[in-house]
Amino acid sequence: MAGFTDATGSRSAGGPLQVEAHGLDVIRDSERKGTPRTLFWPWFGANVSILGLSYGAFALGFGISFWQALVAGVIGIVFSFLLCGFVAVAGKRGSAPTMVLGRAAYGVRGSRLPAVISWMLTVGWETVLTALATMATATVFERLGHGGGTATQVVALIVVGALTVVGGVMGFDLIMRLQTVITVVTGVLTVVYIALVADHIHWHTVSAVPAGSAQEFIGALVFMMTGFGLGWVNAAADYSRYLPRSSSGRGVIGWTTFGASVAPLLLLVFGLLLAGSSDDLSKAVALDPIGALTTILPTWFLVPFAVVAVLGLVGGAVLDIYSSGLALLSAGLRVPRYLAALVDGVLMMAGSVYIVFFADDFLGQFIGFLTTLGVPVAAWCGVMLADLAMRRRDYDEGDLFRRTGRYGDVPLQPLLLTLVATALGWGLVTNSAAGWLEWQGYFLGPFGLGGRNGDWAYANLGVLVALTLGFLGTLAFGVGRVKAQERLDPSPAAGAEAVRA
Repeated sequence: MAGFTDATGSRSAGGPLQVEAHGLDVIRDSERKGTPRTLFWPWFGANVSILGLSYGAFALGFGISFWQALVAGVIGIVFSFLLCGFVAVAGKRGSAPTMVLGRAAYGVRGSRLPAVISWMLTVGWETVLTALATMATATVFERLGHGGGTATQVVALIVVGALTVVGGVMGFDLIMRLQTVITVVTGVLTVVYIALVADHIHWHTVSAVPAGSAQEFIGALVFMMTGFGLGWVNAAADYSRYLPRSSSGRGVIGWTTFGASVAPLLLLVFGLLLAGSSDDLSKAVALDPIGALTTILPTWFLVPFAVVAVLGLVGGAVLDIYSSGLALLSAGLRVPRYLAALVDGVLMMAGSVYIVFFADDFLGQFIGFLTTLGVPVAAWCGVMLADLAMRRRDYDEGDLFRRTGRYGDVPLQPLLLTLVATALGWGLVTNSAAGWLEWQGYFLGPFGLGGRNGDWAYANLGVLVALTLGFLGTLAFGVGRVKAQERLDPSPAAGAEAVRA
């Protein structure tokens, strides 16, 4: 990403591939290169996936109209990626992974709690993306008459999993080269796909979809936030940490937001038009979000479609496994970065096996996963953004790794605030399609919102509440702590023992 560009922002020619040596350490000044504009490509490449089309069916599934879904999608996508842009500023100010920079707010060991949550979310996302790529490949082969059963799924899972794990283990250098290819190939073939299926859009059918309630609109809005930006916000600084600290903060925010949002917005519009034109297609997407899109394709384009689908999903999964490895190290695992990525790869494969071969309802489990982990991630994001907004100086590199430094070891205030915000948020979300989440929604009745079966049951207010409470609570109670930290003189550089903290 930004670390693999020259000083003018152009991509480096690229030498021999090597396993990345950097883990949780701070990037040295001599290695900080590029400009904020270079952030466009990794963010664009990570989000130009055919899966974006399926979000049209997901949004309409909340029982809202095309125009409601469009507004919910635009607000949810842009706002959530704007949060990523703000967090990315921390990367250029501290030149360390996101969860390491979070130590300024949570303490050196206190940050392990959000690191574990971040790890779970990124492992979950890479698992979902790998499973989707596997199911899409099997669907394509079935339509071609060359299998599509268990054997095809096994082979596809091995191939997709291997690509993802190798990319995550090798690190930034290989990831950057993969992203360049994925961006170009996926972008071109996606345009071809749209041209081929455009005649399946029937505006009179789309415009006749009835409008839903305000609660259903909010539910779709929150789902868009958790499905896009809130799924990346906990790793946003991982991709800006190679930028010089003199880089424009506004540029970092703008290019991150624009690069991440532009492809999902375009894909969402077309996905809404397709799903709104056919109830059958919309229902099929819930079971196989990528494979269902092949049912309206001519046979000759099935193989190119499989390429675009797999590459787009692998592009996102590779970035997830890279960040999940960093999160696992931040949670306290003392192994090299590449081994942490390998551990996550094993878990990813196990989870993918469950989704592909045993799960009956993909969409219900998917929404449940997003909203459940979206609540604590939103709480963390609120705390992180407020802490960042109050700081007038760059992070102290040494104290990010020193338990006795200015940031402390396990400060109670941010941890308690995150736990309270999470508990409140889980009490305001529900997911009836996932039986393992039936315990949620326990505040919907006491708060006069109609209980678990009321009008507000599926609005997923808990994500918004957790984000707001984390942000406002930190502004209210954390300003004194930040000012005290910034009055101290710079500390010595972190030694090897401190880096392992």
